[in-house]
Amino acid sequence: MENKEITALLKANESLLSTLFDETSPEFWVTKPEGKWTAGQHVIHLVQSSKPLLKALQMPNFLLKWWFGKSNRPSRSYDEVVKRYKEKLALSQGVVGPFSLNMPASDFSEAKNWLTKLYQLNDGINKITLKLKDKDMDTILLPHPLMGKMTLREILMWNAYHTLHHVEVLKEKYI
Repeated sequence: MENKEITALLKANESLLSTLFDETSPEFWVTKPEGKWTAGQHVIHLVQSSKPLLKALQMPNFLLKWWFGKSNRPSRSYDEVVKRYKEKLALSQGVVGPFSLNMPASDFSEAKNWLTKLYQLNDGINKITLKLKDKDMDTILLPHPLMGKMTLREILMWNAYHTLHHVEVLKEKYI
């Protein structure tokens, strides 16, 4: 998947999330099925997982290569990344990394701020993604708490899918 396709997919999935919250009542933000996050906490999680990605993308490539190494394999396809993520998620039973355990709660008055923050992060990620060279996208590695080291291309595709994943969970379990 090329830069433009990745950025378009992230925008499309962000739009699905926006539409979901536009079409639901304010109570939806605080809807909390037994043992699950509130709908709003899903958005907070997306913000928390996008922040370090944007921060990494803003760093010089040589630092990322020095810290995390360089890939010795071709990048996986979007479908392969999604399949692998679903497999790893099923094995982890949905509890992944520092973002999962003590998720802060938020009432509806904060919904617009959280969604705006997510959209701003995504815009920043997309702007940098569009400028990335194919060589860098396929050689620079970043760590993922569930998937291990991934190429930039893979983690950017995962990030776009991650938003869709949470839209699907919200539709399936909350509506």
